[in-house]
Amino acid sequence: MGIGVPELLIVLAILLLVFGPKRLPQLGRQLGGGMREFKDSITSKDKDDDEEDTPESVAQQAGLPSAPAAPETVTAEPVEADPAAPPRQP
Repeated sequence: MGIGVPELLIVLAILLLVFGPKRLPQLGRQLGGGMREFKDSITSKDKDDDEEDTPESVAQQAGLPSAPAAPETVTAEPVEADPAAPPRQP
């Protein structure tokens, strides 16, 4: 019930007549590249599900520069005066 060899030869002959011998290899490469890209997008989708989408990874995938990181809050600790330094006048 599937497509056999005679049917494939007829389809190939029609494609050869419509597109010509110079264009047919190029169409085959484009079709193969499209199928490969589709397969890669399907298989890589499973791998991306495990990862979390952080703003940095989303920006990197979009080709945008990532946002600068938030500055750390630093608290000042009291500094003890150097005993060898002269006392400071107010």
